[in-house]
Amino acid sequence: MKLFYSPAACSLASHIALREAGIPFELERVDLATKTTDTGMDFTTVSAKGYVPALALDDGSLLTEGIAILLWIAGEGPEKGLAPLAGTMEYIRLLEWLAFISTEIHKGFSPLFNPAIPEAAKSALTARLFGRLAYVDDELTGRAFLMGDKFSVADIYLFTTLRWLAFFQVELTRWPNLAVFFERIAARPAVKDALAAEGLS
Repeated sequence: MKLFYSPAACSLASHIALREAGIPFELERVDLATKTTDTGMDFTTVSAKGYVPALALDDGSLLTEGIAILLWIAGEGPEKGLAPLAGTMEYIRLLEWLAFISTEIHKGFSPLFNPAIPEAAKSALTARLFGRLAYVDDELTGRAFLMGDKFSVADIYLFTTLRWLAFFQVELTRWPNLAVFFERIAARPAVKDALAAEGLS
């Protein structure tokens, strides 16, 4: 099994989840600008989408899209408890969080990385994103994790996106619950190992 990734990108969530689940895998870094991998492979021959994460499974198939990969990983290591049992209301709540993180936070960051974005648009998009983060901060009141006291792949995904605030010199301390949450996740051994492997520690 091989995870195609780019350091600090959203593929970090898949990387952390694989380590949390104890699933053996290889890493292959992708230069997203040139669409080439560290071994010189044209990444578009692996995934026509041209972006990470992409997980090459042992049966020769390829899995793409972060949420799908996270849920597949959780299903492969059910004893780790990274997701509730499929079909339960808890599982639906997990999907609710994953969808929110993907559409409201992850995609909220995306246009801000474009240096050509007009300042007025950047200001409006930043305000919208900060509002979403304030919502999550409020939801974390009295909770260790998004699902309460149970660590899940949603926490991994949220942690991955929160790391991007540093790129914009935004202090996480403006959201106290998120700041505590971030440090809690950062302290996990699997997270530390993933960050070190990507040269981010």
